[in-house]
Amino acid sequence: MSDQTMAEVLSTTQHIALVGASDKPTRASYGVMAYLLGQGYKVTPVSPKLAGQTLLGQPVYASLDQIPEPVDMVDVFRNAEAAYGVAQEAIAIGAKSLWLQLGVINEQAAVLAAEAGLKVVMDRCPKIEIPRLGLEKK
Repeated sequence: MSDQTMAEVLSTTQHIALVGASDKPTRASYGVMAYLLGQGYKVTPVSPKLAGQTLLGQPVYASLDQIPEPVDMVDVFRNAEAAYGVAQEAIAIGAKSLWLQLGVINEQAAVLAAEAGLKVVMDRCPKIEIPRLGLEKK
């Protein structure tokens, strides 16, 4: 994944579905969600365990197909094995990109999503890439 492609994904994305959201402030998904909200993205948390609640002021959904509006990026904070199923869901809802977080490496999920026309970023974190690519909103 080139820096140019990552910058393009981050620049054109407005609505992010964060799969594997946690209500624990010590978890990476919580910190990244707070950061992305602070950067002006609309972030919808996805967690079957927290569905129906709010997280950082946003309503939580049990699955991607329950989100009532279009999603640009699906950001995955699940284990690598779960990434393939999430990729299938991302394709089904018409997402434009699939972003697998640091340590989430699933080549089959990446190929599936790419063949369906999604841009795929794997083993990266937007909270790290946004400032590194000079895209941070002050």
